[in-house]
Amino acid sequence: MGEGEWTGASARYLARPLPGAGDAWGAEAAAEGRRGTQRIVRAGEVVAPDRVADLLGVGRGSRVVERRRIMYLDDVPCELTDTYYPLAIAADTGLGGTAKIRGGAVRLLADLGYVGVRAEEQVVARMPSGAEQASLALDAGVPVLELTRRTLDADDRPIQADVMVMSPRGQKLRYEIGIG
Repeated sequence: MGEGEWTGASARYLARPLPGAGDAWGAEAAAEGRRGTQRIVRAGEVVAPDRVADLLGVGRGSRVVERRRIMYLDDVPCELTDTYYPLAIAADTGLGGTAKIRGGAVRLLADLGYVGVRAEEQVVARMPSGAEQASLALDAGVPVLELTRRTLDADDRPIQADVMVMSPRGQKLRYEIGIG
């Protein structure tokens, strides 16, 4: 891997962490010899944005649980992550609070009986909003990568939707695709 380059592998976000392991982001960064941390900006029930409602298969205008975070790689902001869960799954759980979840959200979902086995992703490059530019400490004119992920369980039910806005600095996405 080149100097300052970061490789993200989405498959890690489906696997339930081993007992005693931290969250998937911290583990992914540590595997690369880096430090991955996050700050939870807000969490709780919100009206689902239309595209999120479509991803989760809930009616437009439905309420969902949102968890908004800023991700840091070696103390530098690198990603804005908004994660959404159907209310039927996440209501009255730690997903709706701003406290750190021991073992991460993937572990909590699995403990609740919701295990992601497949993810659908879309990546686009676009110009950031002013708030995104400021939060990611980007220079003017620098685009961002936006990755949208929908996680489905074994019955093809959506259990989670993520919208991630990433700094392009050293970013490299790696996918592992298996044919059943």
